[in-house]
Amino acid sequence: MNFRPLHDHVIVEAPIGAKVAKTKGGILLPDTAKEKPLEGKVIAVGSGYRDKTGKVIGLAVKKGDRVIYGKWTGTEIKVEDKEYLVLKERDILGVVEGEGKVSVRSNIPGMGASSAAACTLDHDHDEDCCD
Repeated sequence: MNFRPLHDHVIVEAPIGAKVAKTKGGILLPDTAKEKPLEGKVIAVGSGYRDKTGKVIGLAVKKGDRVIYGKWTGTEIKVEDKEYLVLKERDILGVVEGEGKVSVRSNIPGMGASSAAACTLDHDHDEDCCD
């Protein structure tokens, strides 16, 4: 790769899903309708950030780490026909240890289990409503 992140930026490669996205009814979903992965592999890290005194503080993540990051974070880039995500280290939620499967679900306030109470729309609520 010919791209080097600066300061506290990290380059992450999201895992490539081999399966085609389909709904339960068999409808094929375009890439724009698919949810972005929230897990990836660190490809490169910057030198670190500067504290108030000007001292460079190194990053906690390193090349090869498997990380979980926030849903609405980062900037997508394309280098040599390969897509990556550039994000700040503070947007990384944690490092996954081991090879186990990790399930990530975003928890946005006002959505999910308590969303019916927060919803102001005038309609009847059921278990699939307001998610």
